Amino acid sequence: MLCRLRKVIRGRLLLYCRVISGNLQKKHSFLAIRFWALYNKPVRNMGRGTIIVQSEYIIEMLNIRKEFPGIVANDNITLQLRPGEIHALLGENGAGKSTLMSVLFGLYQPEAGEIRKNGQVVKINSPNDATALHIGMVHQHFKLVDVFTVLDNIILGAEDTKMGFLQRGVARKKVQELSEKYKLYVDLDAKVEDITVGMQQRTEILKMLYRDNEILIFDEPTAVLTPQEIDELMEIMRGFAKEGKSILFITHKLNEIMAVADRCTVLRKGKYIGTVNIKDTNKQELSNMMVGRPVQLQVQKDEAKPGDVILDVKGLTVHSKTSKKNAVHDVSFQVRAGEIVCIAGIDGNGQTELVYGLTGLEKPSAGHITLCGHDISKASIHKRSQTGLSHIPEDRHKHGLVLDDTLENNLVLQSFQEPRFQKFGFIKRDAVRAYAEKIIGQYDVRSGQGPVTITRSMSGGNQQKAIIGREIDRGCPLLIAVQPTRGLDVGAIEYIHAQLVAQRDAGKAVLLVSLELDEVMNVADRILVMYEGEIVGELNPKTTTVQELGLYMSGAKRSGKGGAQA
Repeated sequence: MLCRLRKVIRGRLLLYCRVISGNLQKKHSFLAIRFWALYNKPVRNMGRGTIIVQSEYIIEMLNIRKEFPGIVANDNITLQLRPGEIHALLGENGAGKSTLMSVLFGLYQPEAGEIRKNGQVVKINSPNDATALHIGMVHQHFKLVDVFTVLDNIILGAEDTKMGFLQRGVARKKVQELSEKYKLYVDLDAKVEDITVGMQQRTEILKMLYRDNEILIFDEPTAVLTPQEIDELMEIMRGFAKEGKSILFITHKLNEIMAVADRCTVLRKGKYIGTVNIKDTNKQELSNMMVGRPVQLQVQKDEAKPGDVILDVKGLTVHSKTSKKNAVHDVSFQVRAGEIVCIAGIDGNGQTELVYGLTGLEKPSAGHITLCGHDISKASIHKRSQTGLSHIPEDRHKHGLVLDDTLENNLVLQSFQEPRFQKFGFIKRDAVRAYAEKIIGQYDVRSGQGPVTITRSMSGGNQQKAIIGREIDRGCPLLIAVQPTRGLDVGAIEYIHAQLVAQRDAGKAVLLVSLELDEVMNVADRILVMYEGEIVGELNPKTTTVQELGLYMSGAKRSGKGGAQA
């Protein structure tokens, strides 16, 4: 009797929800979805002949089509997620992965197709609707307010109040418990604008966990995490799956897919290629499906032939914005022409501040920097650039691009004053257009409207390729590349690594800063390890091991104060 009554009530509510969602104003659909999420639970066997009505999939995205000016981002894509499953979504940069997840999260509305939860069609008009359906998302490009604290960002939109007053203490306790449980340690009182990219990523993950979602979308969550943090996140995901949560996991890292995913769906150029069981496939097959051709997963390079000193750093010290200690303390090293020197270390150990000091984004408190024989210790950013420094920044949005300008203008940000691009103060638009088309073609930068595309509308990977193409093409004696392959697919990574090696072989000096151990070991000619703002060791990638590198990165081993100098 109770089962029949429950079915009648649920049927009436579902009918009511559909009427509201279909016929009234959009603002009422949120209330309807609240009712739907509350009562539309899968019917399990309750005994005494109960009919079981339960969908095999908790989420189904069927025949989704999403268009933008000049491009079809999703072309008839179907994705099905099972309860308690970790489902990887793999594809090249610009394949439509983030767009598809943005449709599921209510940020975009599809031109065609439908979304079902537990077999029932739902309409997701906004992230509020997605949250009501217990769908959460960690975005590739962080959705954080820079001037707010970490705690304020986490609870924003989901505040606990009592008699109109914010219960900050209750919220802080919950966030601290989540932080301890999942080892996602952050300074809750720090402003987002003052913390590293890695800390911002942790904030995004905590923001989703705070809302107790059961369908979790991770869009490139490990792009800025250290190897240890990635392993911890993989364990967290496995724990989520055991708890019955379902995970959609966008990544370009094949090792992560093989380690944690149950199934993988592959997209290419906005189209569905296939879905495979991870136990029945391998990395090479996945990369071939993604790119459409065989991919060389190992870096091919000859022995380095170091020449003259290009960059000479002596006793560099940079203050920390978030503590009284120095972020970089008495660091000295050299980078020579014809070699790739890699700065390795766990995120937050001074690498960001070191790069800021070298490029002029921060003013060092002590030390000397010499570039091509010129003292640039107090030089402006523009002067350092003119002296021969190219910089691929860690944060492409903050320091690499003008997001609301066109792609072609972004590609000449540092060179528009050159005679080839201007005459008597007027920009040569045809020359800029031709140059932009050359970089777009050479680095496979995909965008809806080519050179005139607004940069903000491009995928993160294609934004990164645009920056890399711009900086490498300048041909400066020194290239500082900070996480250059972050967010890129294996095909693009293969090409970028080849370009870094080509720069080295052309006699350029390359300073690579990376958190990817595979990249450090395969690309570098020398490795300098940073720990707590100091260089604690210099290693040869041919004679060291990942385990030994990890000991230096954790501070368990060091070669002496200041490390070794070339």
